[in-house]
Amino acid sequence: MKTILIGLAMLAAPQMLSAQTLQCTAPSGPQRIRPDLPSASQPTRVLPIGSYTLAITWSPQYCLDPKGDSRFQCGTGNRFGFTLHGLWPDGEEKEWPQYCRPTAILPQAVVRRHICATPSAQLMQHEWAKHGTCMAGYSPARYFQQSNALYHGLRFPDMMALSRQGNLTAGDVATAVAAANRGMTADMMRVTATRENWLDEIWICLNKAFRYTRCPAHQGGLQPGAPIKIWRGQR
Repeated sequence: MKTILIGLAMLAAPQMLSAQTLQCTAPSGPQRIRPDLPSASQPTRVLPIGSYTLAITWSPQYCLDPKGDSRFQCGTGNRFGFTLHGLWPDGEEKEWPQYCRPTAILPQAVVRRHICATPSAQLMQHEWAKHGTCMAGYSPARYFQQSNALYHGLRFPDMMALSRQGNLTAGDVATAVAAANRGMTADMMRVTATRENWLDEIWICLNKAFRYTRCPAHQGGLQPGAPIKIWRGQR
């Protein structure tokens, strides 16, 4: 069993946290994984890549209403802040490539290596099948190595302090995240929320060299002035 704990240095400087895995005991046994295949509503779509999106999920909100394959993330004593949803190739226009080629079940070694960043083996299978297969020359190992390098390179503001700020907006969240990351500005990400205005995800826009870039207007997300709340969970 492998346990990852937050370091004392991070506790001493909570305004700029890097790792968002506060506590994670990675499972030692093999993980059950189902194939993730294209469908009528999610068809194969092979398109040129114009940019990328790095999507991260606010785990306390996700675990407020656990869904599907979430026991490892939400029900085993593990504690997460932002988790890695995935690295998504975007198209040159509004549509994006997806399910570009058939793929096998992920190697268990790859899953074990990265499950404390993306705490669901099934989600990892989905991300590789839908998004990773569209990145030319990438294997599962290389895809998750790339997405995890980007994720672990992020810094985060003190989300607990931010959650207590009055009249919080999506723009405030974006500005706080940008301020913690060199070379990033608030217009280089999209903030998403639930219908009840609770922070859900942040989508960080990247160019083809995986550097931060301004998001296209069509990508969606909340307007900067939209009200937002941050669920703190048990933390």
